[in-house]
Amino acid sequence: MATSPDNKLHELLEEFGTAMLATRTPEGQLRARPMGLAEVEQDGTLWFLTSKGSAKVDELARDGHAAVTMQSKTKFVSVSGTATPVEDRARVARLWKIEWKAWFPGGKDDPDLVLLRFHADTGEYWDNSGTSGIKYLIEAGKALLTGARPDVGDDPKVHAKVTL
Repeated sequence: MATSPDNKLHELLEEFGTAMLATRTPEGQLRARPMGLAEVEQDGTLWFLTSKGSAKVDELARDGHAAVTMQSKTKFVSVSGTATPVEDRARVARLWKIEWKAWFPGGKDDPDLVLLRFHADTGEYWDNSGTSGIKYLIEAGKALLTGARPDVGDDPKVHAKVTL
């Protein structure tokens, strides 16, 4: 059975533990920073933990639009949507990982800790792993020799744009 682009996007999101979260500064510039991914929901909602006093929380209070990107050597994901801080101690307790204590010395009950809920509206992915990567290399090589653009096709296993 073929995997739908929505499911493929979710599968790829699940593979990553770290992402780059981009927000807009008060001066209008885009600013991205690495974030540990706490949870991925089926609908594309991503959960992060952050400090209530962080610049990103202030930036999102002014403009909730954000983007999240993830990449490995052969897989790339970009999702756009909105992010909001959420106070939910039960969810924090459920998601808590001991390594986060480095950032939140008070542990899961640290008063500075807040969840960040990112709701994706759109997403796009590229998966050049396995045989898809071999096909890409062949097409890129042909393009270099002929001067033509590579024919990478439109296989949703490899690339798709998704509305969530």
